[in-house]
Amino acid sequence: MTVSYYKKVLKQIKSKPIKVIKFNKFNTPKKRSVGVVKKKCKRCGRVGGHVGKYGLGLCRQCFREIATKIGFRKYS
Repeated sequence: MTVSYYKKVLKQIKSKPIKVIKFNKFNTPKKRSVGVVKKKCKRCGRVGGHVGKYGLGLCRQCFREIATKIGFRKYS
């Protein structure tokens, strides 16, 4: 179940507290300790295309924007 679908259903049943409790018990997305979703870009929050080398923690788009400012050069 995606997070957006989970939130959509909660809006629909918010007037029924017992149903909300039961729904939360079985359908709440679990907290991740590892994986793609755990690694987010420090600058924009994207989860895909993560550059973790050298402790950067940036997505590839943000890395391209600020690479020259932080001392990287393009070799080609």
